[in-house]
Amino acid sequence: TMNLMDNYSLYFCHVLSNSFYPVLQRAIGVGSAFEGWSPREQDVVYRVLIPMTPPRGHSFHLELDSAGQRHARNFRVRVQLECTCSREQQAEAMLCFLHHPEEELRRNQDPSLLATLCTGSYLDVQKTARWFYQLVRAIWPALPQSHNWHLVLLPSTRSCQFKVTSSRESFRIEMLFGVRRDDSAVFVSSQSREAHTASTIWPESYAVAEAEFFKHIARLAPPDSLHLKCLQFFTRLQLGLGFSTYTIKTIVMHLLNVLPVSSWCRRDLLERLQDIIDSLRLCVRAKRLNHFIVGNQRLPQHILLPPDVQTGGTYNLLRRLAQQPDAHAQAIHEYQVL
Repeated sequence: TMNLMDNYSLYFCHVLSNSFYPVLQRAIGVGSAFEGWSPREQDVVYRVLIPMTPPRGHSFHLELDSAGQRHARNFRVRVQLECTCSREQQAEAMLCFLHHPEEELRRNQDPSLLATLCTGSYLDVQKTARWFYQLVRAIWPALPQSHNWHLVLLPSTRSCQFKVTSSRESFRIEMLFGVRRDDSAVFVSSQSREAHTASTIWPESYAVAEAEFFKHIARLAPPDSLHLKCLQFFTRLQLGLGFSTYTIKTIVMHLLNVLPVSSWCRRDLLERLQDIIDSLRLCVRAKRLNHFIVGNQRLPQHILLPPDVQTGGTYNLLRRLAQQPDAHAQAIHEYQVL
C-alpha cells in the first residue's frame, strides 16, 4: 500500500507542480492495519492520511467551529489569497491574485483555489474528495501497478476509496486528507464523526498521534510481546456487542502507557487479558473512559501535540452512559455477556 502511495505521490507532485490546487505531501499510514492489528482480517481497510499544504499565493487558516460540541472539536479551513507581487519580480511566472486585474487573471492564469475546491472562503471536503477521485483515476494508467492490478473506485463523499485486485490478492484503500495543526501530530481531517457532517467541517483527528504511539511501543517491546494480539483478541471478541473497537483500543493504549513493555510477554498473557477486562468493567461502572490523546501529558515527548490538545481537559468517551440510564444498563448487561 505504501509503495503504491509513494508512486502516486511522485505523480501528484509532477501533475500539480504549477497548479493552484493543494500541495499533497507523502501519505501517512493510520488506523488498525498500520498499527499492526485489525479486528477482522478479511475486512482490512488500509487507511492513509495525505497532508495538504496551500499552493502558491494562498494560505490556510484553521478556525474552530463555535457551533461544534465541546467533546468533538471541529474546524473550518479558511483559504486566504496572499500577495505574490515580489515573487513575480523574481521571475516566477505567476500573476498576483490580489493585485492583477480580474480580466488579465482570467485570460492568462488558472483560477485560484477559492474558485475550485472552496465553498465561500472555506475548503470544501466533498469538492476535495471529487478532485482526489479524478486525480487517482487519471494517474493510475501511468503507475507500474496498473500492469498487474485492476483499479475499482468505491463511492465516498469525504475520502477517496478504491480497491486494487490482482489474480491472487485484493486490497481496499481509503485516502483521507487533512491539514496539520502547526508542526504537531494532530490534523484536521476529512474523516467525519457523524452521519451528516457539513462539507466545510474538518473534524480534529488524532489518528497520526495514535499511530506514532504504536510505533513507539513497537520500538521498545520485546520480540515476543503480545500487546497487539491482546488488542486484536478483545476487538474480535466483542464484535456484535455495544462496545466500540475504539473503546477497547483506548483501554489498551492507556495500559500500554502505564505498564512496562516487558510485562506484555507471552508468560504475562492471562494477566494482561485480565487487566483489559477489569479496566472495561471499571469504566462501565464509572461511566467514564478518558480519551487517550486529548489532555494526556504522559505521552512520549516526540509525539507533538498542540498546547490546547495536550493541556486541555480530556473528554469522556463513555459520556453517553452517564447521560442515558438505559444505555448504562445495557452496557452492564453486555459486559456480563462479554
